[in-house]
Amino acid sequence: MTQSHDIVKPKLKRTKRFLERRAPKLCEDGKSAMIMKGGNCSQSVSQALKDIYSLKKPNAVLYKKKNITRPFEDSTSLEFFSKKTDCSLFLFGSHNKKRPNNLIFGRLFDFHVLDMIELGIEKFVSLSEIKSNTCPEGTKPMLVFAGEAFDLDNEHKRLKSLFTDFFRGPSVPAVRLAGLEHVLHFTALDGRIYLRSYRCLLKKSGCRTPRIELEEMGPSFDLVVRRTHLASDDLYKLAHKQPKALKPKKKKNISHDVFGSKLGRVHMQKQDLSKLQTRKMKGLRKRGVVVEEEDKEQDQEPSKVAKLET
Repeated sequence: MTQSHDIVKPKLKRTKRFLERRAPKLCEDGKSAMIMKGGNCSQSVSQALKDIYSLKKPNAVLYKKKNITRPFEDSTSLEFFSKKTDCSLFLFGSHNKKRPNNLIFGRLFDFHVLDMIELGIEKFVSLSEIKSNTCPEGTKPMLVFAGEAFDLDNEHKRLKSLFTDFFRGPSVPAVRLAGLEHVLHFTALDGRIYLRSYRCLLKKSGCRTPRIELEEMGPSFDLVVRRTHLASDDLYKLAHKQPKALKPKKKKNISHDVFGSKLGRVHMQKQDLSKLQTRKMKGLRKRGVVVEEEDKEQDQEPSKVAKLET
């Protein structure tokens, strides 16, 4: 016999608010990232994690203690911390003899690892080494991807999507021009990924549109792809599925041409042209009607003359 389990309702308002925040929503909140280091971590990897955390703040959680785990072999600890902190992105740093200066970027779906990519640091320049002004905390960056590999290679396509999820920040309806201060540039060339961070400066140009200059802000990375763990096509498609309420409703009989012009199709009933109202002209009258009217006029003319004679 099967026993029916009743859903236990929260007794405290604080617990109820916590469950409501964790409940599924039509418009989900911005994605947060958890940044952690492994059991063995070099000084350069620790500094790299801190610099990426400074770019990701406030939508990030930095773990200071070491976590002895290997994400490619066992991801249960990552899933546990993800459920605890409600984070759907993670960055894991480690260092060993076989894979020195290692960074693992990944994301989760339904608190399970969706895909992750392991990158090795070949060259790193921290924020403190580049002496320039930094952007304020929480600045939404502009992402620029250069290189044919991001459009042709399947692994680089997923890496581009992963970088976009990790660094794009919260979704906003509009951005003012002065708020476009930070630029992250990703270049794929000769099997390596070059990550550069710039500060956007708006200079006077003598007209309404300002002149733009880029000043390197840091951090700077030269990365190489090592290992990948990509989700299957079915799971990847399921993770991108949108609820029906958010899908735009299709408007009937409306289309767009190649130039972007909006075209509409109007359905009308068949018209009876015999009842069509046209301009009344003497030349368009029927012949029989004209003859009858002329006969009536001829009959009326003698009576008018007779009246005049009398």
